[in-house]
Amino acid sequence: MSSRQSRGGRRSRIAAAVLSATAAAGTVMLPTGSAHAATCWFGSCFSYVSGRQFATATGASITMDQAAPGGVTSDGHSLQELALQSTNSTTTANTIEIGWNVDPGTNGDYQPHLFVYHWVNGQGTCYNGCGFVSTSPTVQPGMALTPGTTGTFALYNYDGDWWAYYNNVAFGYFPGSLWGGDFTTTYSISAFGEVAADSPTSCTQMGDGTYGSAGGSSWISGYQLYGSRSQPRLTVTATDPSYYDAGSVTPTSFHLGGPGAC
Repeated sequence: MSSRQSRGGRRSRIAAAVLSATAAAGTVMLPTGSAHAATCWFGSCFSYVSGRQFATATGASITMDQAAPGGVTSDGHSLQELALQSTNSTTTANTIEIGWNVDPGTNGDYQPHLFVYHWVNGQGTCYNGCGFVSTSPTVQPGMALTPGTTGTFALYNYDGDWWAYYNNVAFGYFPGSLWGGDFTTTYSISAFGEVAADSPTSCTQMGDGTYGSAGGSSWISGYQLYGSRSQPRLTVTATDPSYYDAGSVTPTSFHLGGPGAC
């Protein structure tokens, strides 16, 4: 596995673990207070503002602000994404992810890029590959996105394969054979912002660098479920409200972001 793939695997593994812990309360919570709670592991420290729902579905979609957060270190990242997981177990779950990231180690620059990622039985793979099949001549995983614009991201299971959509364009799929045909529905749906940095007091921004509780911050909205009897309702939490928080929370949207320690 390359160092680039390893960074992606560490990021997703910790994302899944932290989201499982923060969603346990089962109620919508506006983060407050000043206690720092970044999770440091494998030489990187991770912070999240996340919305999550436990529901059986065959897909989900969200619309997000696409930003170019500053302060990202050469081996860190800042991102927003949608993730679908087969179970609540972080050690055996099958997971698919779609979103945008600023990750110089993966993308070679400090601009936002479209990405996809997946897990097989709790084992991480790599960004934008490792079995993902691209099908669009205009939308490609890894392509640069324009900061300050809006993007709609969706994942949907069709005939056993997980299709990825960006702005309503189906640009590729994860073949169901990656999971032996056993991953056709999701039980856990998450939409979140994430920061990875060298220390828990970094200057890495989330979103556009504005606190989610303040005006003009980045956002996630338009959350929808497909093939589900449940109504869409996100539970919103923050692991590190001193530096990154949420605001304007509804069942299908929230603002998120922050400047980090600077």
